[in-house]
Amino acid sequence: MEKLSIYVVEDDESIRTMVVYALNGSGYEAQGFPGGRSFYAAVNEKKPDLVLLDIMLPGEDGLSILKHLRAAPETSQMPVIMLTAKTAEMDKVRGLDLGADDYISKPFGILELLSRIRAVARRTVESSKSAAVNGAHSYDYGNVHVDEDGHVVTVDGEEVLLTRKEFRLLCDLLRNQGRVLTRDQIMEQVWGFDYGGATRTVDIHINTLRKKIHDDGTMIQTVRGIGYKIDKEAKE
Repeated sequence: MEKLSIYVVEDDESIRTMVVYALNGSGYEAQGFPGGRSFYAAVNEKKPDLVLLDIMLPGEDGLSILKHLRAAPETSQMPVIMLTAKTAEMDKVRGLDLGADDYISKPFGILELLSRIRAVARRTVESSKSAAVNGAHSYDYGNVHVDEDGHVVTVDGEEVLLTRKEFRLLCDLLRNQGRVLTRDQIMEQVWGFDYGGATRTVDIHINTLRKKIHDDGTMIQTVRGIGYKIDKEAKE
């Protein structure tokens, strides 16, 4: 079985060396980078399966790098775990808002880090491979077509680029047509954990998703004070 490749972007050499050593010793294929420049160069050569990204970096910080990754088609779905300062609550929320898959606070233990990596890998890399093997569904709603297996969304026949979080959010709502999903339920199902402080993250992703699929709120409906839903049938 091919090893999961992980890039570690961390300017503290002692932390970077320790993490890379631990990951390689745990069956992963890890490489470390002190900042954005060397990281981008490596990504252009070979894209990793997952990225550990420190927020506090010299030059371009981790949040800016994350935003860059999510904006580029070739890296928009790359799983990213943010490394944050223990007290930096706002950084955690901003990271999730920008599409991070998870975060881990410093100082952290290697066992905790490995557990977070396995959890994100299950939700992203392995689940994508499983969908390809077992098959997935397609959905049609008005002028929107979603191919869950091929990870393609088209609007009026034109493909639109969604991040992995936006795509999972859309599929989850379509899979539960007629049901109202609370923000906490969406956070749990799409991000894989319950973090009440980041429910605004759901609203931000809904708004971005609506813009990309040209929805004025007719398809993805806001249920005030609760969450969101898609009706069972498209309205003419």
